[in-house]
Amino acid sequence: MKKSELKKVIEAALLAADAPLSVNQIRKLFADQEIPKNAEVKKAIESLIEDCKDRGVELREVASGFRYQVRQEQAPLVAKLWDEKPPRYTKALLETLALIAYRQPVTRGEIEGVRGVSVSSNIIHSLIERNWIKVIGHKEVPGRPALFATTNEFLDYFNLKSLQELPTLEEITDLEAINPELKLVSSLEVVASEKDDPAAVGESDADGESVEEVIDIQSVQVTELIEDTSNVTKH
Repeated sequence: MKKSELKKVIEAALLAADAPLSVNQIRKLFADQEIPKNAEVKKAIESLIEDCKDRGVELREVASGFRYQVRQEQAPLVAKLWDEKPPRYTKALLETLALIAYRQPVTRGEIEGVRGVSVSSNIIHSLIERNWIKVIGHKEVPGRPALFATTNEFLDYFNLKSLQELPTLEEITDLEAINPELKLVSSLEVVASEKDDPAAVGESDADGESVEEVIDIQSVQVTELIEDTSNVTKH
């Protein structure tokens, strides 16, 4: 198959797919006698990425594969096409997610030890329901508590190829101090309504925070997750 035809097939597949596609998934689209080599698919994808250089969309690789998405610069205007309100989350949920992302695998008790307050079961349930975290095993201590880690869906949502793209943290010691700077974003909208999500707007944290004390996360890069440089170590 000619390179130009291969590019057209890949472009059409990526636009039609409702999730990122890996190189192997793309190769499976072709008949046995004309399956392109991995190198050919990757070269075609590189060409498509270059084609998007001056466009409002980009072809980006995330954890699950490749996808087309709106560029960050155009996202605020394009978001007006949808009537849904920007997703809003409690400080407790964002702190819990950040701790799991940076300290995984981690137990609920270890999260509570850092935050200094208990973690609501609704928060854990909500993060699991979104497929942002999962149980990957149990710690070999009395009670064998569950060990939580992030998922590929978490990486995809926050526009990351791997956890190595997160800002590196030596340790998180003062979440109350860094919380005003804790920002998460996706190039896509969260498909969740506040009334169906007890961990979004409307739930008080175990430490008595008001329901209005939430963080808006619509238009900030995930690389700005924590901007307090005193807690960031560059390697």
